[in-house]
Amino acid sequence: MAPPHDLNSARRSSGFREQWATRATFLVVGSAMAAWAPLVPVAKQRIGLDESALGLLLLCLGLGSLVSMPLVGMLANRFGCRAVIIASSLATACALPVLAVADTVPVLAVALAIFGASVGAVDVAVNIQAVMVEKDSGRNMMSGFHGLFSVGGIVGAGGISLILGAGWMPVIAACAISCLVLALLIVSIGGLLPYGNQEMGDTPLFVLPRGIVAFIGMLCFLVFLSEGAVLDWSAILLIERHDVDQSSAGYGYAVFAAAMTAGRLSGDWIVRTFGGMRVVVLGGAIAAAGFLLAVFAPSQSLAYLGFLIVGAGAANIVPVLFTAAGRQTLMPPSLAISSITTLGYAGILAGPAAIGFLAHHLGIAAAFTFVAAGLVFVSVSWPFTRRNRS
Repeated sequence: MAPPHDLNSARRSSGFREQWATRATFLVVGSAMAAWAPLVPVAKQRIGLDESALGLLLLCLGLGSLVSMPLVGMLANRFGCRAVIIASSLATACALPVLAVADTVPVLAVALAIFGASVGAVDVAVNIQAVMVEKDSGRNMMSGFHGLFSVGGIVGAGGISLILGAGWMPVIAACAISCLVLALLIVSIGGLLPYGNQEMGDTPLFVLPRGIVAFIGMLCFLVFLSEGAVLDWSAILLIERHDVDQSSAGYGYAVFAAAMTAGRLSGDWIVRTFGGMRVVVLGGAIAAAGFLLAVFAPSQSLAYLGFLIVGAGAANIVPVLFTAAGRQTLMPPSLAISSITTLGYAGILAGPAAIGFLAHHLGIAAAFTFVAAGLVFVSVSWPFTRRNRS
């Protein structure tokens, strides 16, 4: 790790260039992750998978991420955020086209594991950079950073869907997103931080959470699981429940991401106006209602509206939970946030495999109803944590 005077010099240099690079990298993560959503039904049909087998394959994506994410803090401390982001972004760009052409279960399983590991590594590394860049700026920037992740969701899912709808092959669509990832990486390299820790000494980036931190982590798991459900299963729900054409099924995630983007970009004003408690309670209830509408809607347009409502309701729940984790006193804030981040992304990456299991045995409608119930739990339970959080 760099000596203290080098760290101080690096911190003073963090400015517009580093802020731009952070936003561009969040766009990379969002675009790459969302690009997989429209490719899920294509892969399912190409290989001939049922819901249970697809769920197990999606577990490979989650396992790849969960293996890499706890290691990123150590790697960023040793080599810097820049090196980790560059290496992981290159791996992501290479893995994405393989997902579009893999025609056997083993090949797709390996590609999903590599894709999950690389996307997860970029995600954690850019969040480490975002924390330091925000601290250096002296102002609140996290909502805007995460808003660019949501913009990436629109670009990735919408772009793939548009290319597929135009009749192009899936591999061409995947290569287009890979080229976008590489272009953003090239223009942002200069602003990526060459260090990964501003603290003196060796500061661990992950510990097992306990108490209120563990509970917040569980709520993050449920909220991120709902996002993973939309990412991995919205297209299949629209196809199987509402007879949506395969080339248009990816728009379910796109409208969800659009609502999520608008909510996050205006999130500071929303939380300031209504308060964090109302944002979590009402947001959880609204998102749950959106899932139920997406499942039981009598028309395709209302099903799409359901996913839009999910995005609007869930947009600012996680930022409020992260703020609460930073304010609690049971654990150091940096360690608490590191812990709940890993727990949260376990939901978005590993949770959809459980949805595949439920969809196979109970039907996809029951699986999405289960996700809605989880969001109701978030909404109902949050007020009871007020005492423990203070």
